[in-house]
Amino acid sequence: MPSQPTKAAVVATIRADQAFWRALVAEVGPDRMTEPGPMGEWTFKDLASHLAGWRNYRIAQLEAAGRGEPEPPTPWPAELEEDDDINDWIHARDRDRSVDEVVADYDSTFERLAAAIERLPDSTVSDPDAFPWTGGEPLIAGDFTMHLHEEHLPAVRAWLDGR
Repeated sequence: MPSQPTKAAVVATIRADQAFWRALVAEVGPDRMTEPGPMGEWTFKDLASHLAGWRNYRIAQLEAAGRGEPEPPTPWPAELEEDDDINDWIHARDRDRSVDEVVADYDSTFERLAAAIERLPDSTVSDPDAFPWTGGEPLIAGDFTMHLHEEHLPAVRAWLDGR
């Protein structure tokens, strides 16, 4: 069985990924933030909104656990259960927010996520049953940077490269 990363290693990876995110934002540049393409008809601003929407909820769950409180309700209506419906709700909610606000919102999640994980006891982050949404895996085994890199970065890269 492979060993799990340490909490410090997971937190360091999250903090390092913020530098990657900032470089990607700079590469996109302010003039292309509202141009469709990185996610089909969705813009890079929409991508940032999507990433922030999901991550902010996950952080709220971790922060509540760190305070010994029950899991908070979702920010989206309880009747929304499918990811696509939730993504549409996040997209509609953030449609009128400024690019700077949306990009800064996601940027702020890196430190909040790292701090929330740091505050959790080692016994919690290594417990496969601590968080039902981890599918029986310990939180420490999760990859908090994978979604952007594996799910969205190839399309963003193709869009930036004009393919």
